[in-house]
Amino acid sequence: MEKQHEPFSIRRQAASFKPAINGLVRMWKAGHNYRIHLTIAVMTILLGILFRISRVEWIGVVLCFGLVISTEIMNTAVEELVDFISPEHHAIAGRIKDLAAAAVLVSAGVAGIVGLIIFLPYLAKLLPPTWQI
Repeated sequence: MEKQHEPFSIRRQAASFKPAINGLVRMWKAGHNYRIHLTIAVMTILLGILFRISRVEWIGVVLCFGLVISTEIMNTAVEELVDFISPEHHAIAGRIKDLAAAAVLVSAGVAGIVGLIIFLPYLAKLLPPTWQI
């Protein structure tokens, strides 16, 4: 038997975003590292505007933000799931949390490297001519 699909509804579509928005609000309230990542993102956006980085550079910056913020959210989800399943300390639970945290560290490291590749040439132009390479 074929499943009947309900007709498209903008109201129902909009309501489907509510859990995701709730998650973002929860991350903002409880996620200290999430707020740090967002602060760095805002500072990077301001630098990008100041230096008038290229469209391709903006793509790199935005992709890095998405990568870091997404891994931070997934790390928090994994931590909460592990705490729910195993409220008492367990070595395997700790290793699972360590792996999720490592994903954030790797994504933030990659974003930092991309940031250096993009912004170092702009920053170097601010140095006095005798200091430039």
